Amino acid sequence: MMGKITIRDVAREAGVSISTVSNALNDVDVLNPATKSHVLKVAQRLNYVPNLNGKQLKSGKTMMLGFFTTSVTGPYFYKLVESMSRQCDRLGYGLNVFVTKDKQVVMSNILGRRVDGVIIYEELGINDKDIHAMNKENIKAVFLDRVLQKESMGSIIFDSFEAGYEATKYLIGLGHKKIAYISGVDTMFDSVQRREGYLAALRQYSLPVSEDYILQGYFEEESTFNAVKSFIRAFPEKLPDAFLAGNDLSAIGCIQALKSHGYEVPLDISVMGFDDIDIAQYYSPPLTTVRNQIARQGILTIDHLVRMIQKKEQGNAQKLKGEIIVRGSSHVKFDRNDQM
Repeated sequence: MMGKITIRDVAREAGVSISTVSNALNDVDVLNPATKSHVLKVAQRLNYVPNLNGKQLKSGKTMMLGFFTTSVTGPYFYKLVESMSRQCDRLGYGLNVFVTKDKQVVMSNILGRRVDGVIIYEELGINDKDIHAMNKENIKAVFLDRVLQKESMGSIIFDSFEAGYEATKYLIGLGHKKIAYISGVDTMFDSVQRREGYLAALRQYSLPVSEDYILQGYFEEESTFNAVKSFIRAFPEKLPDAFLAGNDLSAIGCIQALKSHGYEVPLDISVMGFDDIDIAQYYSPPLTTVRNQIARQGILTIDHLVRMIQKKEQGNAQKLKGEIIVRGSSHVKFDRNDQM
């Protein structure tokens, strides 16, 4: 059986020197077009695959970016990864997705320069000490889970505090006074910020803040379904006028739970989510939600990272605004006691 085809085999077959093959493969502008075309055809015919490690050693570049995350499950990640990979494609980079909960694996890949730049998402436990180590090594990085701005590091996040505040204010504007919040994951930036925005709006409008009104839904449909059912069973007399869910999947789980207990959304209780995932507009009832610019977050992340790698830009922190999309899961509260 034939061994792996080498650059020497291509040179022999094409009747040229090894350096000519190298120049053709690396698109070095010193060959006449006919020679280059001939070499590339021979390489293709022989199924020659360049040794990327050798190429990397020579140029110091992998032309790969790394996305480090603990999960890629759910509509947010589908959209984010798709938009990042498309933008990588446009800019001539590949995208490696590392899914791991092991911080050592993450740090050894980053500090070992397996990729030219890194994108870091929630829950990896990257702390100030790790960021200091990355900074010292001049690692180019964009964070999606915190506000950060250094010479070679930036962040592109949603303005989740503002979004949580505005969403709560919108529900208050419909006449709802008892508003419950379905929290995501308490260690995650967006989850904490949305909850803080919710609490700030309640305080501003002097509405009651109750621990019982903060449920744990973990950004998941099933967990939220169970949490809302448990709440209804435990506190049937304390049912809120509205639920603000940490994301759209939670909002869907909440609506299912309310329906299973005979409540109508939105006539009995309003429900609102975050993200505006694809299914939101087709759900019954269609979801009122905060549209986050997920695809834009992906594009801006890759653009910023590549510009830092190319030394065209220093790290900066960007916040993307959300937009309230009103659909059929929210409604003005009808309450005779509130009438004049």
